[in-house]
Amino acid sequence: MVRKPKTPDGTRIYAIGDVHGRLDLLQELHQDITRDMAEKPMPRGVLVHLGDYVDRGPASRQVIDYLIERPLSGFETVNLKGNHEDFVVRFHDSGDLGESWLMNSGGATLASYGVAGADDTFDALWRLDDIRAEFLDCLPQSHLVFFRELVLHHREGDYLFVHAGLRPGVALEQQSAEDRMWIRDEFLLSEFDFGPMVIHGHTPRPAPVLRANRIGIDTMAYRTGCLTCLVLEGEDRRFIST
Repeated sequence: MVRKPKTPDGTRIYAIGDVHGRLDLLQELHQDITRDMAEKPMPRGVLVHLGDYVDRGPASRQVIDYLIERPLSGFETVNLKGNHEDFVVRFHDSGDLGESWLMNSGGATLASYGVAGADDTFDALWRLDDIRAEFLDCLPQSHLVFFRELVLHHREGDYLFVHAGLRPGVALEQQSAEDRMWIRDEFLLSEFDFGPMVIHGHTPRPAPVLRANRIGIDTMAYRTGCLTCLVLEGEDRRFIST
């Protein structure tokens, strides 16, 4: 008989998929989580955001402000680093991947920080150095610290939380940062037993994806209006969504 994965005793975990600039949905889901915990109290509540807070949606800067200034009271909060936060840090530090970032809706984030004309992708591509210089002036230090302090994975009981996934056959301590933020097919198509059940975002689907070795909860919130939270308690799983 296969043992079901479970959380640590006395712990309920709420894991939220890719936000992508939808502050409205994140606030709504936080309210639902607070209500859920109040109605069904648990000694320890853990809130895990799976990354990709920025890009695509209209309020990337506001999402980061909210996560910094309004952490959910009564919860241990873990903020993971997604590939879109990797875009931000690399563009800030060296200009690396600037074109790729703009082609992946980075202009929405830059515009939310007040960078003029950044939401016109093709115009911005011609002025990339100027765009970056303005972004360096606009990005609050507290936001840069937030981006730098994001973690690449988190373990709770029999569950492992990561933004994109893991490379099959590679020990956790040897997993690259690149794979944990960016991997797709090698992870998604694998039936490899990673040990813990892997909870991830990164690859959008219309509904949560449940497999024997992973659960994916990126439900394209920026487009669908459905931001998904996976609730884990003991051996039980359920979902809350906007």
